[in-house]
Amino acid sequence: MTVQNLDKTPSRKQRLQERQRRQLAVVDTVDKAEAKVRKAEVELAAAVTEAVQVFGDEQSASEGLDMSVEAIRRFLRMTRDEAAGDDNAAEVDGTS
Repeated sequence: MTVQNLDKTPSRKQRLQERQRRQLAVVDTVDKAEAKVRKAEVELAAAVTEAVQVFGDEQSASEGLDMSVEAIRRFLRMTRDEAAGDDNAAEVDGTS
């Protein structure tokens, strides 16, 4: 008479499938977080661009925002790149 093991260990295939499932879940979580970060960066870039206009120049905005001039310039480039991307998309769509 054979005794069946009720606490049967998963097969190699089952362990691999579970590992892949966990990896995909982590990748999905990271993708969602990256999308949120990108959205926040775009919003921050727009706010920094407005701050530069309000303060008059990059140096004054840097002092007013307590942010380095390099960071200010990075956000300004981001705004420019975003606008260029929107312009390119409009050209492709034929809406410009």
